[in-house]
Amino acid sequence: MINTDLENNSPAILVVDDERVLRLVLRRAMEKEGYRVTEACSGRHCLDIFQQQQPDIVLLDAMMPDLDGFSCCTQMQRLLGDNCPPILMITVLDDQESVDRAFEAGATDYITKPIDWKVLSQRVNRLLTSRRAIAEIQRKIQRECHLTVQMETGNRELQRLATVDILTQIANRSYFDEYLEREWNRLQKYQLSLSLILCNISFVNSDIPDAYLRQIADTIGKCKRRGADLVARYGGEEFAMILPNSERKSALDVATAILSATKANSNSEFFSLKLGVTSILPSPESSPQQLINRAEKALKQAKIAIGDRIYQI
Repeated sequence: MINTDLENNSPAILVVDDERVLRLVLRRAMEKEGYRVTEACSGRHCLDIFQQQQPDIVLLDAMMPDLDGFSCCTQMQRLLGDNCPPILMITVLDDQESVDRAFEAGATDYITKPIDWKVLSQRVNRLLTSRRAIAEIQRKIQRECHLTVQMETGNRELQRLATVDILTQIANRSYFDEYLEREWNRLQKYQLSLSLILCNISFVNSDIPDAYLRQIADTIGKCKRRGADLVARYGGEEFAMILPNSERKSALDVATAILSATKANSNSEFFSLKLGVTSILPSPESSPQQLINRAEKALKQAKIAIGDRIYQI
């Protein structure tokens, strides 16, 4: 009888044979087992039904006129590939060459005429149970792949959040330190200059709208000239820009562009902008902290003056 796992979802069987009597006997035998049965009287009729209904298993006669079972089996495999249901070839041919030909055509198993109905029942049940098991494994793999993608997406988002300032959506201080260290080591290897700009926003009113900081951060970001330049929130009302492979003049030009763009794109009467700029050639005798100290010293000098100012060391 039909496996209990299949009882609640009766599988569909396509019976293909050019002999009407045998089709009728096969139908009754399979329906007795609890299966839903569709008949096809030829190989071409089989292909038409196969494309429309896609049964759970095909009982296919090998020797038919027009399109034999071997050719029909090959075409079904081409139509669905790995998704092709199991094909049980039924034939009077019991020689090894015919068996090999059946498997080469894509048949899953075979049974010879006259049919042993008990053997047929067992093989149909086994093939369907195996198909159900394989389908369940594939579903589990798909679920696991989906969960893996979700986890990877979540991890990337966590990593992004760990490096981004929530308010301004630019790099935070933690990522600034990490990036500066990485670029320092890289540029030291190639003996290239590294520049740093620190920006301080001094608001007239201590009640600072968050929108101002976001707007200023966006404006500073648009002043980057290279993809390797990094804009970060240095702390509070201070921002920073790391400029790898940038000399003093280039760094000063960027600082000037930041000042001009920020004052032009924001309500400049509500704040003043101080910028400290410095450049250094990384070496084993110096450190990223030395670059930071120089930039902070330059920013401190800029803060002495009233109004907007850029000071470079």
